[in-house]
Amino acid sequence: MKRWRDAGSPVGMVAVNLSPRQFRDPTLVELVRSSLAETGLTAACLELEITEGALMDGGEETIDKLARLKALGVHLAIDDFGTGYSSLAYLKRFPVDKLKVDQAFVRGIQSNPIDREIVAAVIALGKALGLEVLAEGIETEEQYSYLKALGCDTAQGYLVGRPAPADGPA
Repeated sequence: MKRWRDAGSPVGMVAVNLSPRQFRDPTLVELVRSSLAETGLTAACLELEITEGALMDGGEETIDKLARLKALGVHLAIDDFGTGYSSLAYLKRFPVDKLKVDQAFVRGIQSNPIDREIVAAVIALGKALGLEVLAEGIETEEQYSYLKALGCDTAQGYLVGRPAPADGPA
């Protein structure tokens, strides 16, 4: 991201997926802090995506780690929401900024009424909690229009943009 910005590319934020193992690493918060200091990037430029399964494993330690990451100023997203074993009791305690609706549900919104209802419920839940909601795997205009009508904030998928190489976005 630093190289992209230095080259004049208007990259506002980069999202980094953390594996459950990476999230459990006791040095994670310090690693994020030192990486930001080393690159000179502000924490507001970084979003860490953590799967709901990884979040549910740690109890109070998880909440403490999320709070310390938030204190750095990074954005936090629950990735693949709806595919794990979500607990609404925990969800209300996690200091996260965004829910990411898993593409498995998005893919089926045109043909499967259950997927449509799940996606609508997740978007409504995210909105009720004051979270940004992102839908993953959007490939068609119809999917995009439907999600937008439901109030989904952000779209991710091939319809919006393809992955960019490390030497910079096209």
